Amino acid sequence: MMTLNDLARKIYELTKNKIGRIVEQRIKEFKELKNKNSDEWFSELCFCILTANSSAKLGIKIQERIGVQGFLTLSLEQLSQKLKELGHRFYSKRAKYIVEARKYRNIKKIVEKFPDEKEAREWLVKNVKGLGYKEASHFLRNVGFDNVAILDRHILRILHEHKLIEEIPKSLSKKKYLEIEKILEKLARKTQLTLSKLDLFLWYMKTGEVLK
Repeated sequence: MMTLNDLARKIYELTKNKIGRIVEQRIKEFKELKNKNSDEWFSELCFCILTANSSAKLGIKIQERIGVQGFLTLSLEQLSQKLKELGHRFYSKRAKYIVEARKYRNIKKIVEKFPDEKEAREWLVKNVKGLGYKEASHFLRNVGFDNVAILDRHILRILHEHKLIEEIPKSLSKKKYLEIEKILEKLARKTQLTLSKLDLFLWYMKTGEVLK
């Protein structure tokens, strides 16, 4: 039976090869975004709204094509049409969420007032439509925070394969999300990695890619 130690060993091996260098570069990019302005943070918030029930690859494509100013200024109808053209399945709802989120275009200032990212995550989940715990954690990681877990389907599968969770939950309540996050915190301590780095290694193990 595979264990936490088995998974930790696999991750340790990855940290020592070129994947480790790629992960370090990606984390550096996240830290650089942390120092950028609130409009750039808002673009990343929109990216994370777009990834819900979709994919990071499609979110990246849309973010690059629409750009910061598009997320901030396109009308609901224009944005919805753009998302449809670019292949987002839920173009109408995601456009609505992004337009509604514009009331938080000073998102950097809002997030930075919290003493830690877990409190910021609670605010995001409560106030930004389209963000659950996974998407809020994704956003915080991408703007340079280290201590929240992104429980997407790839991460859940690898935890299940290594017998660290009994089953892959069909949905994640707050209680279940925090329970599984504690397992990843234990793995992070074992590997001496932050949750932000650990996520990228685990994602690579399932997908063969290091995205964002």
